[in-house]
Amino acid sequence: MKLKKIKGLHLIFQLKGSVIPSILPPVLCSGLFGLIVSILYRLGYPVSWPVLEGLVPTIVLGLLLVFRTNTAYDRFWEGRKAWGSLVNSVRNFSRQILVAIGENHPEDATEKVNHLRLLVAFAVATKLHLRNEPINDELQGLVSPEQYEKLQRMNHPPLEIAFWLGDYLQKQYRLNKLDIYQLTTMLKLLDTMVDNLGVSERILKTPMPVAYTIHLKQLLFIYCLALPFQIVSHLDLWTGPVGALISFTLLGIEEIGIEIENPFGYDSNDLPLDTICDAMRVNIEDLISLSANNRTSENLANQKKLLNID
Repeated sequence: MKLKKIKGLHLIFQLKGSVIPSILPPVLCSGLFGLIVSILYRLGYPVSWPVLEGLVPTIVLGLLLVFRTNTAYDRFWEGRKAWGSLVNSVRNFSRQILVAIGENHPEDATEKVNHLRLLVAFAVATKLHLRNEPINDELQGLVSPEQYEKLQRMNHPPLEIAFWLGDYLQKQYRLNKLDIYQLTTMLKLLDTMVDNLGVSERILKTPMPVAYTIHLKQLLFIYCLALPFQIVSHLDLWTGPVGALISFTLLGIEEIGIEIENPFGYDSNDLPLDTICDAMRVNIEDLISLSANNRTSENLANQKKLLNID
């Protein structure tokens, strides 16, 4: 246990993934301002104003920061749950397509594989949609050239892919390759995928109220500005470093909330959507390979029976 704690010390000095680069300029400014106040105090100027301690009560500022961070983390965690549910739905959906839908002709197998890859295409298109990025070559290999061109013209590519998947299921039902119970189960999985898309869109399109964000920044500014005047009589030349340390703490908490409130971007603390989509792609390709091997084994077994080979 002690060894693990010692190894964790490197996190103290780690810049990647931290908010230090974002808050360093205001922290340095706060420290410099505190230093100026301490120099003025030493020169005899009346800059010690303990009365300012009640200007922004610490407990009020602390509660506001906690609320800000908790709200942002709720959005982050809800986004993670939505994508976890999407991964599970894709896995269950692909398994049921492989098991339930029969293959009477070679083209049936090709069509099935194409729609299995559409499940990954839905996740990739959702990721691009949440990042407000156009359809790109990430979808090539997952959709046909005709579908790729059509998606580039669509306003909402993930919904179009969901329509293709639903149309495929209805077609298999009309061909009597699915019964009504299997169709209903698969359509529920498709509905869950679309629901997860909707949850992600709700997080993305419901930002923190601007008035709340502005008010918190104003309170932080006032607090950091008034802090040196409160502590200079006690700390003298240490006013600058201590002021910088306190502003580092407060501004860091606020910046963390800002960074994680939209969890679908490219920041170090955002959700690893690229990794999640790559994992889904690998899972589906494994299932496709396994299905192909099973079909090959079945064909060999049938040929042996026809030739009476043990």
